[in-house]
Amino acid sequence: MTLAELEIRNLHVSAEGKEILRGLDLDVEKGKVHALMGPNGSGKSTLANAIMGHPSLEVTEGSIAFKGEDITEADPDERSRAGLFMAFQYPVAIPGVSVSKYLRMILNARREANGEGEIKIKEFAKVAQEAMALANIPKDFSSRYLNDGFSGGEKKRMELLQLALLRPELAVLDETDSGLDIDALRTVAEGVNKFAGPDMGVLIITHYQRILHMVKPDSVHVMFEGRIVKEGGPELVAQLEEKGYGWIREEVAASPSGGSVAV
Repeated sequence: MTLAELEIRNLHVSAEGKEILRGLDLDVEKGKVHALMGPNGSGKSTLANAIMGHPSLEVTEGSIAFKGEDITEADPDERSRAGLFMAFQYPVAIPGVSVSKYLRMILNARREANGEGEIKIKEFAKVAQEAMALANIPKDFSSRYLNDGFSGGEKKRMELLQLALLRPELAVLDETDSGLDIDALRTVAEGVNKFAGPDMGVLIITHYQRILHMVKPDSVHVMFEGRIVKEGGPELVAQLEEKGYGWIREEVAASPSGGSVAV
């Protein structure tokens, strides 16, 4: 039996006094691609932010464990240093900070967490160039200011570049396909397919099916009203594409516990 790298148990999360996650359970296995789907307002982005320890959220019950360690109370930087990574739906622009400077900063933070010294300029240039080649990014990208004036597709390439450089153990992609044209979507999908594997698991959070035609998930989880209510394999994507989310709502309403429904 494969042990889950990320284990979430009975998670209750509130924001500004309103409960959003209501007893959520989720396992994400090492090196696997998991898709988390659900209608708007089901709590998907709240879950992503809870996994990363966003300070605006309050965990009122339950736990989050990563690699067997309880990280429910851990700071976001502790989680990042442990090997968690999140690609945001709307990455923030930081004018005045070059991509190169930012990448060196996050790489040094990871090295410090591993007890290593700062990376030398020459070594960083080599590592950064290799990561840019892997992520299929032009060299002039590194001298631009972080996400400043970037198109939607360029912002996603920036996230892929961080993935290529940091090689996290688990990447959470929060609606990273939102608002992308087909070329930008293909870039994201190619990046995920390239980096996912034995050493990196991926949790793709989306309410579209289109990215899951390009990235085949090993497991699919459906979220509704703050809980995981259905789980299965890739065939669940086809069901949702064909039938929408209405049948999920009906099954949950008909369930005696009002909770999870069998696949």
